[in-house]
Amino acid sequence: MIARHLVVHGKVQGVFYRDWTVATARALGLAGWVRNLADGTVEAHLQGPAEAVERMIAQMHDGPPRARVERIAATAAEPATIEGFERR
Repeated sequence: MIARHLVVHGKVQGVFYRDWTVATARALGLAGWVRNLADGTVEAHLQGPAEAVERMIAQMHDGPPRARVERIAATAAEPATIEGFERR
């Protein structure tokens, strides 16, 4: 299991990016959370099998149809005791 902390930059608020992230992460069997930040970015914590985490990050570059992702800053994180995936 691996964990990643992400900050997603671009047009990612007001376009259902968090809801899309929750649904996609759950479909991949990942644990973690996603939330909006005051600066207009979206922050997320993903954890699970390496293949699933990397697949999720790749899909997050596209996101839902109305999103326009400019870049994703991803850093390694410590796995936490989290069950499921939630929107914060």
